[in-house]
Amino acid sequence: MQMSNPAERKPHAVLIPFPSQGHINPFFTLAKLLHLRGFHITFVHTEYNYKRLLNSKALKALHVLPDFHFQTIPDGLPLTDDAANVTQDPLSLCKSVRENFLLPFRQILAKLNDSAIAGLIPPVTGLVSDFSLTFTTQVAQELALPILVFSPASATCLVSVMNLRTLSDKGLIPLKDESYLTNGYLDTKVDLIPGLKNFRLKDLPDFIRTTDPNNFMLNYMIDMADNMLKASTIVINTSDELESEALKALSSILPSVFPIGPFPSFLNQSPESHLESLGSSLWKEDTECLEWLKSKECNSVLYVNFGSITIMTPEQLLEFAWGLANSKRPFLWIIRPDLVIGGSMILSSEFLNDVSDRGLIASWCPQEQVLNHPSIGGFLTHCGWNSTIESVCAGVPMLCWPVSADQPTNCRSICSEWGIGIEIDTDVKRKEVEKNVNELMLGEKGKEMRQKVMQLRKKVEEEIRSFGLSYMNLDKVTSEVLLKQT
Repeated sequence: MQMSNPAERKPHAVLIPFPSQGHINPFFTLAKLLHLRGFHITFVHTEYNYKRLLNSKALKALHVLPDFHFQTIPDGLPLTDDAANVTQDPLSLCKSVRENFLLPFRQILAKLNDSAIAGLIPPVTGLVSDFSLTFTTQVAQELALPILVFSPASATCLVSVMNLRTLSDKGLIPLKDESYLTNGYLDTKVDLIPGLKNFRLKDLPDFIRTTDPNNFMLNYMIDMADNMLKASTIVINTSDELESEALKALSSILPSVFPIGPFPSFLNQSPESHLESLGSSLWKEDTECLEWLKSKECNSVLYVNFGSITIMTPEQLLEFAWGLANSKRPFLWIIRPDLVIGGSMILSSEFLNDVSDRGLIASWCPQEQVLNHPSIGGFLTHCGWNSTIESVCAGVPMLCWPVSADQPTNCRSICSEWGIGIEIDTDVKRKEVEKNVNELMLGEKGKEMRQKVMQLRKKVEEEIRSFGLSYMNLDKVTSEVLLKQT
């Protein structure tokens, strides 16, 4: 069906996230927010993730919306079993993104251009790219298209990444040898990064924990930072209330930085009934847990979820399991099929019998709905940025077990900057889990943290309301960047 009147054509944004769940989720929310502002949307998935999305039933009405489309790109990785439902290795994905994505992305835009010439869709008027995809800036320049560079990570993480080259020049990274991982060196204060006060090396993204100057991930991050310097507009899923110092520091490095979050509950500001059929989860969500939560008292349940990428040893899983059991607190625990190294692990009948009256284990769930359920009183988390701000926006204090990437940085914000979390040692022990679960759920410190996170929740909610800073920033970048050529 051809478009009736070129004058009625909508602006058309193409969004491309890094192909992992933690990046896809906020990108999808941003796509919906732009759609509500009148944009035709093309959302780019990898072929592997798109198959998973269809299998998860996240797209309940795939072809209902005529102006919200999907395109797929090959990820360049070895083919997997069609039945596979696992997170792809982040390192392999990063290498493939760098080597294989440029040409297929050009081809997608050429195909969209052909459809626009035929009058089937509006011409592409702007790109929204993940900050970790450096090839998109090159494509935007080739096609003279405006581009928004979007960071699903925190401003604090981003300012850390922007200063990796400085840390390298000063000889702080890479580490001299393996002993520096355990000899206390990572406790070294880092005073040379603007916007970060009393940060230690161990609080920075874990890409720095290498002895190899040619380490791929460290250099990938440094290249990403260099590419960010070329971007005209950077938007971040955060708010001034959460990260004012880091945002100020970024604004002195980068040309235009706009906080446009936090995204949880942003969509509640606008009616979205026509978008409810579109989801972004790569796993099928178990909604029966919401019924189970209804039977529990207010603030009584600990929600446990280590995100979409974290993997742990069987020993670590057992320490968490018996720490939860021994706390005697009700809990809802999300155990992905690929959470444990070497494949799924069967918890003992002894454990399952012990917790049968107060524990529920599910493979995945609608996290925002769970966190906002009245019975949830705490969140045991890996400290991914999405989980962090979803917990803040739900007013739920946290137990923190950061594992990799930006998680140590987010953990420090949660525990030291905002005072709404307790960190659990990397070498997790059941006694520590038991003690901290009870402190969070019943102790005085837990009560204080709950009060603090509720106050923080109120502040960030103001940012996303009409005339709040994040709301106005989204309008500003939409009109001044993505709409400037239409």
